[in-house]
Amino acid sequence: VNDAETKHLFDNRYGTGQSTIDGIIRATNRMIAGNIFVVAGYGWCGKGLAMRASGMGANVIICEVDPIRALEAVMDGYRVMPMSEAAKIGDFFCTVTGDINVIRLEHFEVMKEGAIVANSGHFDVEIDVKSLEEAAIQKRSIRDYVCEYTLKNTKVYVLAQGRLVNLSAAEGHPSAVMDMSFANQALSAKFIVDNNGILNKKVYKIPADIDTRIAALKLKAMGVKYDSLTQEQIEYLKSWSFGT
Repeated sequence: VNDAETKHLFDNRYGTGQSTIDGIIRATNRMIAGNIFVVAGYGWCGKGLAMRASGMGANVIICEVDPIRALEAVMDGYRVMPMSEAAKIGDFFCTVTGDINVIRLEHFEVMKEGAIVANSGHFDVEIDVKSLEEAAIQKRSIRDYVCEYTLKNTKVYVLAQGRLVNLSAAEGHPSAVMDMSFANQALSAKFIVDNNGILNKKVYKIPADIDTRIAALKLKAMGVKYDSLTQEQIEYLKSWSFGT
């Protein structure tokens, strides 16, 4: 389902972007504007989070391992650098990578005092909280979902124990974007039933006609009308006899 355009372009991007900012603000009551906001990962979730943080006035830095996504982030107007460099200057950090130990003790140790660290990507494995706890001189809870760790040279704050901050400290994605993800699941289940005995035993992508149907239904629900191709345009697009 995640490969469907009506899933990752909206749920991942707009849903994660909004709900992550919501979780961070609810947990900390901190101002986003004017601060350096480090986003680890520039997939669809990272793009959405960077867009929302930037829209609230943050100076956004992207950390990436994929050169194509890193280049895309640069072209989108963000600074790109390794986490080892971003760790020294960031005010907010949020991981959205789907991988483990993205922010490690070596990063915590060079963070400025008061840095806020959150995860909105994958379970509770993206931030190496275990190593942080082992190295901390003191650990204390200062607010709901906010834990202060005192290290030798700094203090950092981890939100929601490194778990998904948008689900722990907030309420997750709005229903107005989750409806498309659930529609993909429902119509995919119907597709399997309707094609019983025809499908092979393998993982299938969401059929394009289901994806398109969901988008059309969503637009209708929003009261939005859109154009359709004329027969002349359809014939032109099928033709190979015209061109530059």
